[in-house]
Order: sequence, then structure tokens, then C-alpha cells
Amino acid sequence: MKRLVCAWIGGFCLLFLSVACSRKEADYTIAVSQCSEDDWRAQMNKEILREALFYPGVNIEVYQAHDDNVRQIQDIESLIKKKVDLLIVAPNEAEAITPVIEKVYDAGIPVILVDRKINSEKYTAYVGADNYEIGRRAGEYIADRLKGKGRVIEIAGLKGSTPAVERHRGMVEALKAAPDVQVIASVEAGWFQQKAGEVMDSLLDVYPQVDLVFAQNDRMAIGAYEKARQKKRAGQIAFVGVDAVTDGVESVAGGRLDATFIYPTGGDKVMQVAMAILRGEPYQRENILSTALVNRANARVMQMQMKHILTLDQKIELLNRQLDDYFLRYSAQKMFLYACVVILVLAGFLFFFLVRAFWVKNRLNTELSSQKQQLEQQRDQLQAQRDQLIVLSRQLEEATHAKLAFFTSVSHDFRTPLTLIADPINQLLEEKHLGERERNMLEIVRKNVAVLLRLITQILDFQKYEHGKLALRLSEFNALECIKDWTEAFHTLAFRKHIQFEVKAEGDVAQYVMVADAEKIERITYNLLSNAFKFTLEKGEIKVVLSRIEQNNQACICMEVRDTGIGMSEEHIHHVFEHFYQIDVQHTGSGLGLALVEAFVNLHRGTVQVESGKGKGTCFRVILPMKQEGEVKGLTEKNEALEILQEGAVLDAGQETLHQWTENTGVEESADKEMVLVIDDNQDVRDYVKMLLQDKYVVVEAVNGLEGVKQAMKYVPDVVVCDVMMPVMDGIACCKRLKSELQTSHIPVLMLTAYAMDEQRIQGYDSGADAYLTKPFNAKLLMTRIRNLIDNRKRLKSLAEDVTGGGKQSLGEVDKGFVEKLKTLIDEKMGDSELSVEDLGAELGLGRVQLYRKTKSLTGYAPNELLRIARLKKAASLLASSEKTVAEITYEVGFSSPSYFTRCYKDYFGESPSEFLKRRDGKN
Repeated sequence: MKRLVCAWIGGFCLLFLSVACSRKEADYTIAVSQCSEDDWRAQMNKEILREALFYPGVNIEVYQAHDDNVRQIQDIESLIKKKVDLLIVAPNEAEAITPVIEKVYDAGIPVILVDRKINSEKYTAYVGADNYEIGRRAGEYIADRLKGKGRVIEIAGLKGSTPAVERHRGMVEALKAAPDVQVIASVEAGWFQQKAGEVMDSLLDVYPQVDLVFAQNDRMAIGAYEKARQKKRAGQIAFVGVDAVTDGVESVAGGRLDATFIYPTGGDKVMQVAMAILRGEPYQRENILSTALVNRANARVMQMQMKHILTLDQKIELLNRQLDDYFLRYSAQKMFLYACVVILVLAGFLFFFLVRAFWVKNRLNTELSSQKQQLEQQRDQLQAQRDQLIVLSRQLEEATHAKLAFFTSVSHDFRTPLTLIADPINQLLEEKHLGERERNMLEIVRKNVAVLLRLITQILDFQKYEHGKLALRLSEFNALECIKDWTEAFHTLAFRKHIQFEVKAEGDVAQYVMVADAEKIERITYNLLSNAFKFTLEKGEIKVVLSRIEQNNQACICMEVRDTGIGMSEEHIHHVFEHFYQIDVQHTGSGLGLALVEAFVNLHRGTVQVESGKGKGTCFRVILPMKQEGEVKGLTEKNEALEILQEGAVLDAGQETLHQWTENTGVEESADKEMVLVIDDNQDVRDYVKMLLQDKYVVVEAVNGLEGVKQAMKYVPDVVVCDVMMPVMDGIACCKRLKSELQTSHIPVLMLTAYAMDEQRIQGYDSGADAYLTKPFNAKLLMTRIRNLIDNRKRLKSLAEDVTGGGKQSLGEVDKGFVEKLKTLIDEKMGDSELSVEDLGAELGLGRVQLYRKTKSLTGYAPNELLRIARLKKAASLLASSEKTVAEITYEVGFSSPSYFTRCYKDYFGESPSEFLKRRDGKN
């Protein structure tokens, strides 16, 4: 039986080997490495593939680098390993790609450069236009078009690519003949349309008078034109491009571009040169393709020619597909014939396998019966575990509802004392005799009471919604006018954070009249904008876009809140409307705002969706019916509670200071005041601590741990007050960094935290923290702890004794290294009279201010004082142990003159050098 099975398997293998061998393998494999992906290169690839049809046995592999040098290098490296027969490559940047192309050439693989060149002669052939000639002809056209006088902007491609360099050089050379044509700006846009639009936007603001824009390809020219058109300046400027593919020719014919230059793709020529190389036939190394000007006079003709060529291409592709279809049918018929043969062969073995299968089936039935019993037992166990999980889940849900009910009840009780806090504070703020310090403190309290009241109101509203007690109060109002009014409060915040903020709508104002609960829609708007401002960085954009749409045969209003913020991953998007959900602990917020948005939208029988991507911004889309069913009660006046909610929303958005930082200005160091660095991501906390300390200390601020480290290295403060939970870099990481840097290792660090867990305190002390305070903290306690930390640091100032021969002190490892290096440096260089504090700092890797503050903090002496003391100690030793004169010792220890040395010596030791020598010799 085994022989029969082996014979059957052998027959099958022979059959498939014969089928496989019947397919003719490719004679040549040609790889195409394109630097980018656009219409021009897509056309080149089509021409290469179409021309390859005329060479049977040629396999074309196309690779796209997507403007990435690293990716193109990796692609080419892999092609070397695959040992392709020929490489066609369009280098992204000449300097970066040259080494790997030389490697291909040295490996014996022919290389054809297309469109762009490299910084080497190690290539087999080049096919492409003369980019210098294109630039020169463009320059001549510009001079002729402007009649020898005008202002020109050049938008160049990728600066590392040879076309960009050569087109620029050719244009500049041609414009030398027209000295009155000025190139007022030449900027890089990397061949991209969007980037060209961005740089054009900036240039139009800088240059009010522009006559012509020359872009090194049509895409950039179109991008520049669109931006000029948006700014209503397109009619004043002529736009010239290069490529003359479909978009470029259509733009010239349509009047968007003034002209373009044909930049031929030459895919068929590339393939012809490649086959000549592979077949050993004669070929030209430099194949320069011709170019021509396309303007409005011949654009229509070019369009017709391109359409005709496109039609022919489509017919060729159709014929190619038909051929493939015929070959496929042929292969299928051949395979069917082989299958019939196989079936006939298998028929002989079928009876044998049926009999054998019957015997195997009986044996397997016995085994399966045993396994079935085991599976039934496991099923019973899983059902029992499932029942337990259901019970536990029900108990957990009941406990959660009980906790939420308790929390809601407590939150309700908070409203009365908070109201009694808020109103007296408002009355106190109206008093005219208040000082600036007291008014600032009351303003901090007022703002944070508003934020707390908003949070409590959201909790109560959400609890009402979950119990079905939240109802709509319908009124008729114009949504567009109201939303413009509601969003007015955010313009100040947008100005402060340098965010471009606007509200716009499609269509007429009158079509936005709707019947709904205006207060709840207002709160939806505030919550979405508060969320957008929290997560949008400086110089970002936030837009509120209104439109009227039809959905389910019903008129609806669509409100989109778009931002260019940090965005969310897909994982967070699925949970963003869950109550109490936060992306991470580094961002402020309760996690209720978006949950309430969804609740209010559901009450209106609408929908809310979110689109976002990490680093790509976020868009919330709210769709509500224009008319709600129910009794219309009229629009109510805005009460004080709603105003507090609105103010709380704006303040809550403003508290998020992620990546928002303004430099410390006006910091004046004082010899009478120590310096304190306050690191906290909450502006109110920083302002409050600064008010407490500014009378006795110089206060410097930082918004997160990373900025804190920079400010500490810049100013070298006497103590650091640092929050634990912060964005970018938290307090623990900041403390570790400060304690590991030479400039800041000696600075005591006081940590502020809202968490009182011992584990976190241990983590903070492990990172090098010197003290902890729990929020909310007592102001007197804070000032006392800061004072004690500074005084304790002063008690450790024994470096001067160390430098001058005194005893050792207990210092950290970093400070010990600093002490030893400073001592060694002073001993080695004290004889140099030109030695300065700047020289010492340069040797130690510190700036003048950093060296001064660190040395002063550890020793109580300035660096120049320590150097002078060391020189005087050395001079006293030489006077006592040698026969050298005072003048010789003066210059040996680094003093510039004997008179200055004598004065310093007498001030320090109480006697002059000559008096010491007389006393040494027994003359007194």
C-alpha cells in the first residue's frame, strides 16, 4: 500500500512540475525606483510598462520611495541582493542617493538615471530633459513676458535634487540679460502643491507687489495660483510652471497658468536604452529629451493631442488585457486537461482509500466519543464560571450606580457652599480699596470656583439624564446668530494661545432658524470648543462650520467643530463619549464634557460623530433636526448660573497649557534675593506661588518639566518648586534630570502633589527630591520649607575649605566631581595671570552665570574669589619654604603686579609679604 501511495504522490509532483516548467521564466528583470508618486511619474511608468510589451521575457518591477531618501536606499539595497539585471532610478536627492547607486554600479548592475542625476559619473546612461535648458528658456520667457522689467518669485523643488538646482541656475543665467527683472524670493516647496500654497501664502503677506511666479513644476504653480486666488491677487500675477502633463496643460488652457514647459517623461526611450544595454547593442550614454513652451496659443492643440494619445493608450491597454485573457483561457484549458488526466489516475486509487477510510472512521469515532465527554465537562465548567461572572458584573454595576448616586448627592451639597463662596468673592472684587495682590488672589479663587461649579453641574445633569429626568425646554431661535454670540467668549482665549479661530456657515442666515433647547445646544457648543482649545497647540486652527442638510427626509442642522490639535488614536475614539473617560492623566478635565454632549444630542434625537488621527487633529460632527416636537415655550434670558457654566468652560479650556509657554521676561537677578524656579502646568498655581514669593525671592516660571530643566540650566536657581503631574515631562522625571546635570545637581527640589500616596512619595525621594508638600498647601508652610531648604544648602558651603586645604564635606556624587575638578583646575592654571571666570567655565562646560551661581551656592564665594584665595595660599607656602623674591612669587602664582599682590596678601593674612619674610628670618 505504501508503494501505491508513493507512486500516486510522485505522479502528482511530475504533473505539477511539467505545468510549472511550461511557463517561460523572464529573460530579464528590470527594477524601476521612483523617488515620488505623481501624475508625471505615473505617466512615465505607464510608458515603460507599455514599451516592455514589445520585449517578450522582460519583467518590470516598480518601487515608489514617496520622497523618502531612507526608503529609496532600502529599496535599492534589496534590489542589489535580488541581483536584478538592470536598475532604472530617479534619485530623490543627489547627495543622499549617490553612494547606494555607486554601490549598484560597482556590483556590475547597469544603472539608468531618469529625470535626475547624482553627484558621480558611476552610471550607465541618463535619459531626461536638460533641466538647465528648461530653466534658461523659462528665464527668457519671463524676461519677454514682463517686457524686461518686473518682480519675480521662484518656487523651487526639493533643494537636494538636481532638477531644482539646474532649473534655478538656468533661470538665473537667462535673467542676467534682463537686469530690471528682479527675483525677490526663491523658496523651496519640495515639488508639492499644498506646500507651495503655504509658502505662497507667506510670500504674499511679505511682498505686496509681485508680477510673476515661476514654479519648477505645474503642481506647485497651481498651488501658488490657488492661494493667490483666495487672497484675490491672482489677476495681478502671472504663473509659469514646468511639466505640461494633464493638469498643467488644462490650467494653461483654463487661464490659471500663463505658460508651462513640456518636461517629457520619455518612458519608451528609457526602455529602449535599457534593452540596448542588456542585449549589448550600441546606445548613447546621455539621452537628452527635447522640450517646448506651452502657452494659451497652443494649449488647446496640446489638449487634443494628449486626449488622442490617451485614447491610444487605453486601446493598447485593452488589447493587452484581451491578450492576457486569451492566455488565461489557454492556461485554464491546459490545466483542465491535466486535471482530467489526474482524475483518471485517482479513480484507480479511490476505492482503496474508501475502504481504508472506513476502517479509520471507526477508530476515530471511538476517540471522538471520548473527547466529546471531556468537552461536555469543560462546557459545564465554563457555564458555571459564566454564571458567576454575570452575578459579579451585576453586583459591580449596582455598586457603581450606588457610588455615582452618592457622588451626585455630595456634589449637590457642594453647590450651596460654593455659591456662598462665589457671591462674597464677587462682592469683594467690586471693592475699590483692594490692593493688587488681594485682587489677584480673589480673581484666582473666582475663576476656580466657576470651574468647580461647572463640573458639579455637569455631574448633576448627567445623573438626571441617566434617570430619564432631563427634559427639553423648546424655543425658536436662529442657531447661526446664537452660536456666533456663544463663541465670542473664546476669541480672547484664541488670541492668548495664538490660535486662528473662526465661525462660518453655508448659505443664508435665515435658513438656520430652528426649534430646540437653546441652552443645551449652547452647552454642546461650549463643551466641544472647550475640548478643542485644550488639545490644540499654539498657532493651530479651530473652526466651527454650520450647514443645513437633509437626513432621513428631514431638515437638519450640521455643526462641525474642527481643530488641528494633537488628535486621538482609534483606540481612544471608541471610548471618547464614555463618562469619566480621559485619554491620559497628563490632561486636565473630568471626562464628563463629551458624555454630556452625547446625552444632549440624544435628547434632540440627533447624532454626534468624531473623526480623528494621532497628530492630525479632530473633527466633531453634530447633526440635529431643525424642529423638535413639543410645546414651544420661548427663548429664556441667560441666567447667572448659565453664565458661570460658560465662564467655567472657557477657563477649563484655558487651563490646559500643553506645549504653551511664554519666556520669562523682566527677570532681574539680585544679590540680596535668592531665586526660586516654580514648575507647574496650571497658570493659577504659578501665579499664586509667585504672589507669595515675589517679595522675598526672584521668581522664575516654567510650564512643564522639560521647560523647567531649561530654565534651571539658564538661571541656576537656589531652590525648585515642582508639581508632580505635568505634560511633556512629569515632576519625577524632571527631578531626576535636575539631579543628574552638573549645573543643577546641587539645587534642592520641593515637590508639590495632589496625591498623598506613600508609593509616590517614595518614587519622588528616589528621584532626588528634598521635600514634599501635598496640595492644597499652606502658604506659610510653603515659605518655611523653601527658607529651610535654602538655609540647609548654605550650611553645606565648605568648598572653599576644600579648595584651600580644609576638610571634606558630604556632597552628592555629581557635586563631588565638580569640587574635585574645580580644585584641580585652579591648581593647574593659577599661574596664568590671564585666567578668567569665563576660562574656568569653559573648562567645566558651564556658562559664566551658571558657574557663578553654582559655586556661590555651594561655597559662599564667587569663582574669582576662590581663585584669589588659592593663589594667596600658594604664595604663602612659597614664601615660607623658598628663597624666591616677592616679585618672583607674585608672577608664579598668577598675580599681574607685585603691588596688587601685596595689597591682597595683607587684606587676607593681616600682614604684608615683606613683614612675613622679616618675621620668618627673625629680624623682628
